[in-house]
Amino acid sequence: MGYYPSSIQVLIKNISRLPGIGEKTAERLAMHILRSPRRQAEELAQSILTVKDKVRFCRRCFALSDDELCHICRDPARDSSTLCVVEQPADMIAVEKAGAFRGRYHVLSGALSPMNGIGPENIRIRELLERVKSGGIKEVVLATGTNVEGETTASYIAKLLEPHAVKVSRIASGVPMGGDLKYVDQVTLKRAMETRHAL
Repeated sequence: MGYYPSSIQVLIKNISRLPGIGEKTAERLAMHILRSPRRQAEELAQSILTVKDKVRFCRRCFALSDDELCHICRDPARDSSTLCVVEQPADMIAVEKAGAFRGRYHVLSGALSPMNGIGPENIRIRELLERVKSGGIKEVVLATGTNVEGETTASYIAKLLEPHAVKVSRIASGVPMGGDLKYVDQVTLKRAMETRHAL
C-alpha cells in the first residue's frame, strides 16, 4: 500500500474499515473509484452523507426510515392486528422479501445475551409491551434468530406476554427447501421433527 500516493492510501484504509472488506478488496474498490467519472464518485459520497443525515428509527416499530414513521407503519393496507418481532432491521427486510407476512413489525435492536451484558433493558422489549397493552394486536409472531440468544429472547418475550390477551407464535424452523437430511445439523433436524405437521 505504501506505493500509492497518500490520498489513495487514506481511501484504501477507510474502505478497508467496512465489514468484510480486506485490504486487497479495498485497493480494488479504490482503483475503481479513481477510474470512475467524477459524477459517480460525487454521487457515492453524497449518498453516504445523505444516509448519515436522513436515516433514523421509525417512531413506532424501530425499523430504518427516512421519516418519522416507516413505509410499513404508514401503509393502511397492512394488518395492524398481527405483529412480527425481529431482532434487527435486516431481519425485517428478509421477512418482507419472502412476501409471506402482511402485518406490522417490531424491531428489538438486538437479542438477550447475558454473557455479553445485554439484558431486557438494552433492547426494545418495554416498547413492545407498550404496543401490546395499547390494544388492537391479536397475534405476536416471534421471528428472532434460532441461535441461543434468539431462542432465549423469544422465550422471555412469550413469558412476558402470557398475561395479555394475544396469541403468541414462533416462526417454524427446520430442514431448508432442497436440503439433504444427511447434511442438516442435529438441532435443526430435532426442531423439524418437533414442529412437523399433517399433509
